[in-house]
Amino acid sequence: MDAGLNRTQELLAFISESPTPYHAVAAVERRLLAEGFVRLHEAEHWEPAAGQGYFVVRGGTSLLAFRVQRPDFTNFQTVLCHSDSPCLRIKENGQMTALKRYARMNVEKYGGLLMAPWLDRPLSAAGRVILETESGLEERLVDFDRDLMLIPNVAIHMDRKANEGKKYEVQKDLLPLYGQDLSGDTFMVQLAGLAGCRPEQILSSDLVIYNRMKGRIWGAEREFFSAPRIDDLQCAFGGLCAFLGGSHPDTAAVFAVLDHEEVGSRSRQGADSTFLRDCLGRINGAFGRDGEQYLRAVAEGFQISADNAQAVAPSHPEKYDPVNQVFMNDGVVIKYHGEQKYTTDGLSAAVVKRLAARAGVPVQVYTNHSDVGGGSTLGNLSNSQVSFLSADIGLAQLAMHSPYETAGVRDTEYLVKLLEEYYRSCICRDRGRLYWK
Repeated sequence: MDAGLNRTQELLAFISESPTPYHAVAAVERRLLAEGFVRLHEAEHWEPAAGQGYFVVRGGTSLLAFRVQRPDFTNFQTVLCHSDSPCLRIKENGQMTALKRYARMNVEKYGGLLMAPWLDRPLSAAGRVILETESGLEERLVDFDRDLMLIPNVAIHMDRKANEGKKYEVQKDLLPLYGQDLSGDTFMVQLAGLAGCRPEQILSSDLVIYNRMKGRIWGAEREFFSAPRIDDLQCAFGGLCAFLGGSHPDTAAVFAVLDHEEVGSRSRQGADSTFLRDCLGRINGAFGRDGEQYLRAVAEGFQISADNAQAVAPSHPEKYDPVNQVFMNDGVVIKYHGEQKYTTDGLSAAVVKRLAARAGVPVQVYTNHSDVGGGSTLGNLSNSQVSFLSADIGLAQLAMHSPYETAGVRDTEYLVKLLEEYYRSCICRDRGRLYWK
């Protein structure tokens, strides 16, 4: 458990640094730079050197890192995760007045969030502001990083049926209380102070509300932890740790954290954008390889889409498949779906199982209850852009899409070990045969 505890504490620190996708990508970037990686820019010429690590950022919320040790690499081996989580986003003209006394924030929902747990807990705001400066437009990350807002429940005396089930209306029920008797646009003034500029310099912003409760390790034997945004920062953190551990000399190792998974990935920097395809094509060309070599490297390549899975809830086991149930602390989850929301097939599952055996990591299998639909993820959408042999995996968690989720202390370390084995291997295909180098 010690290795699991240490890894979980590192994960909780990473989550705390990452209240928004902008901050999550910045946290990944800091770790890459500390390991000697060099940032590239899409609008500039690329001249990567073999053996050196590089990364590129699109839109501030998606990042792709790669390492090529030899220009004559055999294949691409990729890991995809996502940076976003369901939340409340602040609209333009965010501060609004209610009853001439209260200042509330005008918000909209992002993704399929569980709404009730957002109420009666300390909240803050963070994201990106766009400033007008003498030299042009400038982006700055901001984080109030203090207890700033709260969404209060209506007292039970005023809503006697509150415990009988409630349908929440975001525009009425989920607007955070920000202040009382405020004059002027106080939020914009405070935001400008945080960004180090004048209010009139702020042209626009991308801001979200986030839960301020810190991560906690708990349980009879400290086997669980709870935190915001475990889905999917747990996999993003685990994938990054494994990627930094090195790669096989015959592969082009790729690690990507992509935005907008929670709203379908159809954006400029989502899994269904050209971001992955553009970067892989440029990597191939920068090492003097032609179009056929690119297609061969993709055909021989492998992709792991890492996004968490639904652990069986102790209160509602009837919602889950009667056989293929997964539990926290029982290892990496291989996810199957007959209608292809998950990309795993028999061959890609066999690859993951063999990697797990080589790494000494337990695996478990998830399928949906046949009459209860589950979620979707990145792999099938990214495969519409670059078609890899692909497997969907994740880690078991409870309360997915809550602002405070729960997972197992041992599992992040399991994921790191499996993905380290993946990056250290070269998975090769020879017509009908698949083998390891």
